Amino acid sequence: MDRLRLCPHNPRSYKPSSILSLRQACQAQQTVVLMTPETNPIAHARPRPWVAALMRFFGWRFELPSPPAPKVLILVYPHTSNWDFFWGMMAKWSADWPMRWMAKHTLFIGPIGSLLRYWGGIAVNRKAAAGFVEATKAQIDTLDTLLLVITPEGTRRYVDHWKSGFIRIASACDMPVALGYVDYKRRVVGISEYMRLTGDDDADMAHIAAAYAGIGAHTPDNAGAIRLKKSAR
Repeated sequence: MDRLRLCPHNPRSYKPSSILSLRQACQAQQTVVLMTPETNPIAHARPRPWVAALMRFFGWRFELPSPPAPKVLILVYPHTSNWDFFWGMMAKWSADWPMRWMAKHTLFIGPIGSLLRYWGGIAVNRKAAAGFVEATKAQIDTLDTLLLVITPEGTRRYVDHWKSGFIRIASACDMPVALGYVDYKRRVVGISEYMRLTGDDDADMAHIAAAYAGIGAHTPDNAGAIRLKKSAR
């Protein structure tokens, strides 16, 4: 797995308004975390209006409430098409959030691999799952801030359950989970809420399923069932 590294940004671009507001925190059922420019993951973001304008030209927009903590695990569901990557990257560039995202290692080959890493990609060998959570935690612990994107289905094809890695990473690293989406019905890329996992997998998955109800996938038949594999619990 590639090392998790974030490029430094210009500290003079810090804007206090990008810190999570009390109202946002209450809506997301989070404890307010007072963050400094060094611990706010989007403190140095420089939104690109021209990218947002391009999204609007195609009828799309993004809704990204400020992160409530220095390190956040962002789920993206449903993931049914390569277009999800395109619109997700457009939102990332528009908001200039320093997101990192995990993808299968076979995509990171040659010049394309270098470009994907430059865009925040982290190559993951899914066949070498042993010690994955431990290795990921060890690298996350070395960072002050991180916005890590994961697609819990693990594929664009239909699956009858989610992979449980996001639960183990979020729990091990004490990270809030963001419920991100690419909604083709409303043409919106966004985050519906931030939540803390309770340790009750059934309750957490039920809450997540309710939050994603009504989100329109690019290919609805490929949207995976929002539940865990029984043996993974």
